[in-house]
Amino acid sequence: MVKKPLGSTGLEIAPIVFGGNVFGWTLDEKESFRMLDKIFEKGFTSIDTADSYSHWARGNSGGESETIIGKWLKERGNRKEIFLATKVGSNPGKEGRDISKKYILKAAEDSLRRLQTDHIDLYFTHWDDEKTPVEETLEAYEQLIKQGKVGHIGASNLSPERILASLKAANQNNLPKYEVIQPEYNLVEKDKFEGDYIPLAEENNLAVMTYFSLASGFLTGKYRKKEDLEGAREEMVKKYFNEKGLNKLKTLDEISKAHQVSNAAVALRWLMQRPAVTAPIASATKESHLDAFEEAVNMKLSSQEMDRLSE
Repeated sequence: MVKKPLGSTGLEIAPIVFGGNVFGWTLDEKESFRMLDKIFEKGFTSIDTADSYSHWARGNSGGESETIIGKWLKERGNRKEIFLATKVGSNPGKEGRDISKKYILKAAEDSLRRLQTDHIDLYFTHWDDEKTPVEETLEAYEQLIKQGKVGHIGASNLSPERILASLKAANQNNLPKYEVIQPEYNLVEKDKFEGDYIPLAEENNLAVMTYFSLASGFLTGKYRKKEDLEGAREEMVKKYFNEKGLNKLKTLDEISKAHQVSNAAVALRWLMQRPAVTAPIASATKESHLDAFEEAVNMKLSSQEMDRLSE
C-alpha cells in the first residue's frame, strides 16, 4: 500500500486513517483488538484517537480508546510500525475546555501512560478554549517536542483566525508550528471547509486529515429513512434526511454500482482525490466494513464523477 507524506512533516501515513472513537464505545476491548489486528493486517497503520474518547458512552469518563490502543500496542509489540495521533483540550466531564500549558503538559503524560508509549507522532489541539494565549499553548508543545514526547502538532476544531494567530506566533517566537489541520469534511458537509479552510491550508502548506468523512455513517447508505436510526447515531445523522442528502445518496448509488464497490468506498475516494485532502479518517465496527477502505484505495473516480459528486 502506497503511503502519503503528511504535508511538510516528512512522516508517511496510510491513505486512510482509522478513527479510534469506536474503541471502548461501540466496540469493547476484545472486539477492538480484533479490529486493530485486521486494519494492521490490511496495511492501514495510521490511527487517530483523543484523550476524551469515548466519554459520551454510558459508564465512560474519557481515555478508554487510548487505553485499549495502548494495551494492543503493548501486546503486539508493533509501536514502531504505527503512526499514532491523539488530541488534547476537550477536558471531558470537567469545567470547560482547556489548552493552557499546565493542562496540556499533564494531559500529555496521561495520554502517554494510557497509550503505553514514550511518544505521540502527531498531537492535536482538539478544541479551543478561546482564552489561553496561542503562545502559551505552543510553548507547551515546544517543551513536549524537546523532550521527544511529541513529534508534530496539529489543530482540530480551531477557527481559521486562531490557527492563523498560532502560525504567526510560531514564526515570530520560534515556536512549533501547526502542520496539520483536522476539519469536518464530507460530501454533505462541504461549505465550511471549502470556504474557510482550504485557502488557509494551501497558503500555509498545511496537511489535512478529515473527520466525519462518511457523515457519521450516512454516506454508507445504511440509513435510508428515519426508521433506520436508533441510539447515538440518530442525532448525528437525521439532519441529512432532506432532498439534498437523499439526492447525494442516489448519486453515490449510481457511481458505486458502475464501479461495483460500496457507497462508502466512493465517498472516501472522493475525499482522497480532493486536492487539499491528505487523508480521510474513517472508523469501522465490523471487519466487512474494511472492504470499503480497500476498495477506495484501489479505485479511481473520473473527473466527471468527481464533479457529479461535488455538485
